[in-house]
Amino acid sequence: MHDTGTASTGNTAQPSRRTLLAATAATATAALAAAGPAHAAQDDGRLRALISRMTLEEKVGQLFVMRVYGHSATAPDQADIDANLKEIGVRTAAELLAKYRVGGIIYFAWAHNTREPHQIAELSDGIQRASLGLPRGLPVLISTDQEHGIVARVGRPATLFPGAMAVGAGGSRSDARTLGRIAGAELRAMGIRQDYSPVADVNVNPANPVIGVRSFGADPRAVSALVAAEVAGYQGSGVAATAKHFPGHGDTNVDSHTGFPTITHSRELWERLDAPPFRAAIAAGIDSVMTAHLMVPALDGSGDPATLSRPILTGILRERLGYDGVVVTDSLGMEGVRTKYGDARVPVLALKAGVDQLLNPPDLDLAWNAVLTAVREGELTEARLDESILRVLRLKAELGLFRSPYVTQGGVDRTVGTRAHRAAADRIAGRTTTLLVNERRLLPLSRRRYPRVLVVGADPASPTGTTGPPTGVLAGALTGLGFTATALSTGTAPSAATIAKAVAAARDADAVVAATYNVTASSSQKALVEQLVATGRPVVAVAVRNPYDVAHLPSVPACLAAYSWTDVELRAAARVIAGRIKPRGRLPVAVQRADDPEQVLYPIGYGLSY
Repeated sequence: MHDTGTASTGNTAQPSRRTLLAATAATATAALAAAGPAHAAQDDGRLRALISRMTLEEKVGQLFVMRVYGHSATAPDQADIDANLKEIGVRTAAELLAKYRVGGIIYFAWAHNTREPHQIAELSDGIQRASLGLPRGLPVLISTDQEHGIVARVGRPATLFPGAMAVGAGGSRSDARTLGRIAGAELRAMGIRQDYSPVADVNVNPANPVIGVRSFGADPRAVSALVAAEVAGYQGSGVAATAKHFPGHGDTNVDSHTGFPTITHSRELWERLDAPPFRAAIAAGIDSVMTAHLMVPALDGSGDPATLSRPILTGILRERLGYDGVVVTDSLGMEGVRTKYGDARVPVLALKAGVDQLLNPPDLDLAWNAVLTAVREGELTEARLDESILRVLRLKAELGLFRSPYVTQGGVDRTVGTRAHRAAADRIAGRTTTLLVNERRLLPLSRRRYPRVLVVGADPASPTGTTGPPTGVLAGALTGLGFTATALSTGTAPSAATIAKAVAAARDADAVVAATYNVTASSSQKALVEQLVATGRPVVAVAVRNPYDVAHLPSVPACLAAYSWTDVELRAAARVIAGRIKPRGRLPVAVQRADDPEQVLYPIGYGLSY
């Protein structure tokens, strides 16, 4: 175990030397700030000077990106203090920085970091003050997973956009770039400078439990174009984009959060299918790449996950693809990276493989000390750490963190969730809804013929905690469009009694809209839709997650794919149903037949219109 006094400051020097070093570091930091971010990024000499003055403990800390509970850097709620003490051994974000000198902090809604934009900005500033107030203090790279769609950590009133597969259905590089530009500007205004987006995985497996609609689609060329466009948008707004999950997570049927997936692609297939979006991201100047906790035997036969694979991260990503930016692991708390080695070995092996940032280890003290010990015992060299620290500091300089680490409340007001930004999100969403079935031209639904609409179906929890429930949003949107709509939540696994209640309610309506969520052959959602169709009332199914639902709903007279259940996508689907806009989306993935998965029911590019 490390000495607790040393850990609290990361410094073993005498006070006089400490004061001298702090003053020297402050001078170097000021020089970087004065030089401007572009020059600072190129001036490795000044960055190396900062590194040379860091203690070994401080160097180790710079490699970690850690979660911390609480809405404030110094005064979180008591429940968050308790959670921090239990999981990290500190009370606050400020104590985390003082003890471990971490180079990055990741925000989560479940960690109560993202209540609302002004609070997020205050938290970000508090984190920067706490870190910069330490001896040789450096700005913190604050990150989050704001993919939009089904993965979003910052909710309303920030602008929420359609997710990747919806953008893939729209097929517009301009829309992808606009999404990145606006979303990046809003994140930056709240002090978040690194976004773990876009997803560069090519989702060719309908059974993929973890990627699915988080991917732009199944065509590597289309995915590549949209990845590059979104990267340009984010980074043009001064936020580091992150292409994930290298070397590709699109063809798994195991969730790496809970298991250890294997990609069976040959090297040739990987080059043709999985690699192109990452190549496109690198060509677009991507700031960071996130690793995948999965095994690819064709790329590395050792049985190690890609996160710990030197042949994959150094041999392919660094040397073959020519990438020299920051490599960040996916969360080290995920089962996929913990299966083969213990939590103390994982961070050391990741660094040996070529990683720069170690994200969210389950036990920070164990991981931090493991890296420290590996250097002291010679398994890792201090020079190896310096390579990664230089990349991290270079990125911080490029993002302007040495020059301007703080944000303002005025900047939040001018930027986050503005009317213009929300209107742009609605326009983009309006180009993504995909019409798959429209028998006898049921859609657009006539308000005169079908004035009373019952909305039933699944109500999955909001990805951000600030939207939904989906049935209520659809009913509200349809009412606003001239219908009289009521909502009846039936869930993702409706019971026989729930189905009977919905059928009875349908008899008092003129038409039914059913929100479906990942329907399977044995799903009671399928039975719900079939019994609603049997009432004789026209039924419109809206797939609010994977578009594959349509294959299990052969009797439904109309079916739309919305690709997510956040408000912006549901409002777009309602406008399509009402005929206020025409359906323009085209399937970015193929939908196979339910009775014969080898046969394609609807190919990539399929979509009807009015």
